[in-house]
Amino acid sequence: MVVCGDDGLAHRLAAELRGVYEEQVTLVAPPSDRPVPQPVVGRARAASAALLDRMVNAAGRAAGNGALMNGDSTGGVRLVEAAEPSEAVLAEAGVERATALALVYDDDETNIRAALTARRLNPRLRIVLRLYNRRLGQHIEELLDQAAALATGDPDGTDGTGFDASTTVLSDADTAAPALAATAIVGTSKVVQTDGLLLRAVERTPPAPGQVADPGLCTLALLSATSSDPAGADGSESSGERGPRLLPDEEEVAAATGRGTVVLEQVSYTGSPRSAGRAVGVVPPISSLFSRRLRWSLAGLVAAVVALAIALTVVTDDHPLHATYLTLLDILGIDDPATNASLGRQILQLLSAVVGLLLLPVLLAAVLEALGTFRSASTLRRPPRGLSGHVVLLGLGKIGTRVLTRLRELHIPVVCVEADPDARGMATARRLRVPVVLGDVTQEGVLEAAKVHRAHTLLALTSVDTTNLEAVLYARSVRPDLRVVLRLFDDDFAAAVYRTLRAAHPRALTRSRSVTHLAAPSFAGAMMGRQVLGAIPVERRVLLFAAVPVRGIRQLEGKTVADAFRAGSWRVLALDTAAPGERRPDLAASPAPTGRQTAPDLLWDLPPTYVLRAEDRVVLAATRRGLAELLGRRRRERTGA
Repeated sequence: MVVCGDDGLAHRLAAELRGVYEEQVTLVAPPSDRPVPQPVVGRARAASAALLDRMVNAAGRAAGNGALMNGDSTGGVRLVEAAEPSEAVLAEAGVERATALALVYDDDETNIRAALTARRLNPRLRIVLRLYNRRLGQHIEELLDQAAALATGDPDGTDGTGFDASTTVLSDADTAAPALAATAIVGTSKVVQTDGLLLRAVERTPPAPGQVADPGLCTLALLSATSSDPAGADGSESSGERGPRLLPDEEEVAAATGRGTVVLEQVSYTGSPRSAGRAVGVVPPISSLFSRRLRWSLAGLVAAVVALAIALTVVTDDHPLHATYLTLLDILGIDDPATNASLGRQILQLLSAVVGLLLLPVLLAAVLEALGTFRSASTLRRPPRGLSGHVVLLGLGKIGTRVLTRLRELHIPVVCVEADPDARGMATARRLRVPVVLGDVTQEGVLEAAKVHRAHTLLALTSVDTTNLEAVLYARSVRPDLRVVLRLFDDDFAAAVYRTLRAAHPRALTRSRSVTHLAAPSFAGAMMGRQVLGAIPVERRVLLFAAVPVRGIRQLEGKTVADAFRAGSWRVLALDTAAPGERRPDLAASPAPTGRQTAPDLLWDLPPTYVLRAEDRVVLAATRRGLAELLGRRRRERTGA
C-alpha cells in the first residue's frame, strides 16, 4: 500500500493500514523541516498559541516516529520524503508493484495529476482519491477506470489475480460532516447517510437504575461505565473494560445495567439528498422584501382607507364601492373638490388628503427596501435581531462548508463566523442566505455578534486547534451550559481537552471530534477494495458500516446470521437481495425507466437462521479491527503470505 499526502490524514491512514490491517505501507510525505505558515490567532494570545502549537506538533511527531520507521526490517511504515508526488517519487515509492494507492493531498489538482501518472505507471493499481469537488470527482473516477480497462484489456477493471483496478473518490469533509452536524443538532444522534440510504443511531440512557435501555433494532455499543464521571474514562480504545464496548452480545447488554447504549433506531431510504442550495431561489421570499415595521405601516394605511370609505358611506349614504372609489381619488390627490358637498364630506376629503401624504413616504420606503433586498441577495447577511436557538459555526473551510450545507438541509438556523472574506464557504453562505460575521473569533466582540449567548450549539471547526479551543473556552465563560463541539487533530490533546472541559462544566455537553479519525477508516476500507458506507463516533472510538460480498470470507460464507455475529468485531445488519449483475457498489438506488429512483433491494429484518451464501452481499457494522480481519487478512491467507 502506498499513501501520499501532506497533512494529518495521510499519517493516520498509514497508521490505520499498518496497525489495523497489518499491510506493508509506504508513506510519501513532505520533508519534516519544510516551513509551515503560522496561523493567525488573537494578537494578545499569539505567543501562547504558537507555543501550544509547537507542543502539540512535537507530541504528534513523537507519536508518529514510533510508527513511521524508514526501512524498518520488522515491517514498519516506510517513509519517502518528497515535496510533490512526481513520477520519479511514485516510482521510488513502489507504485509499479503496489496493490493500492491513496492520494490524500489537501489540493485537488495535486491528487488528480498524481492519479493520472500512477494509472500510467500501473494500470492494475487500485486508486483512492481525495477530492473536495464532487462533480469533478465523478468525471475523474470514470476517466481513470476507463484508462485502466483500456490498458488491461479487461472492461471489468480486474486482473488475473482477482484484484480490481478501480478508482474510488472520497472526501474527508463528506465523511465527517454528517457526524458533526448530528452532534450539533441533538448531541446524541448519529447518522450515516450515503446516496439516500439513512441509518440513524441514538444514545439512550436506562430508564431507572439497574435497568437496561430499549435496544431498538439492535444494540450497537455500550457507553463507558464512567461516562457521567468527569474523571472517568475518556472513551478511547485504551480506556479498558470501563470504556465503551462496540457490538456487544445479548448477554453483555443484559448484564450492563445502568450503562448508556447506542442503538440502531431507524433504517430507511430517503432518495438522493437534494442540495440545500437548490431550495433557495434567486428571488427572495415575499416576507423578506419588507421589514416588519414597514409591513405594519402598510397595514395601517390599508385600515385607514377602509375606515374612510366606511365613514363616507355612512355620511353620504353612497354605495360602498363608489364611496371607496371617491376615497381613493381623494387620497391620490385627483382634482375633485367637494365644494358643494356637506361638511362631513369635506372633512373626510381633507382626512383622505392627509392619508395620501402619509402614503407617499411609505411607498418610497417599500420600493427602497425591495431594491435593497434584491441587491443584498448576493451579499452577506447579518444575524437578525432576536435570533436564538441557532448553531454558531466557526470556520468556512472544507469541513465547515460541508457541515453548513448539511445543517441547512435539516433546516437548522446557523450563524457562521469566518475571518477570511475569500474563504471557500463564503459563496455557499451567500447562496443559502446564512448570516455571516466576518472577524477573528479570538477577538473580543466577534462571538457576541454571532449571538453565542443565545445559541444552542457552538461548532468550532477551524483548521487551528488553538483557535477552536480558545473560542470554546470564551463561549463557555459567556454561557457555561452551552453545547460545544470542537475539532482537534491531536488525539492526546483532544482527550485532555475533553476531560478538562467535562470536569469544569459537568452539566454541559462537550464533544471533541477529529476529522481524520472519522475519515481514515473509510479511506482504508476503500484501499482494501471495499465500500465503507460511513462511520459513527462512539465516544472516542469509531463504528463502521460497510457493504461486503460474502464470497471468500470464511467467517461469513455458509454460516447463519446468528453464527456469523462476532461480539466486539462485526454484526450483519442487512442483505442485498439484488441480482449480482445489478448491484451497485455504493448501494444507491438504480434509476427506474421513468427516471425516478427506486428503493435499494435491501432486506433489513434478517432471520437469525438465514444461511449466508457465496453470492450474497451484506451490510454489516464492524469495528476497525473487525473489518480489517474480514478484508485484509483474507487475501494473505489465500496467497499464503
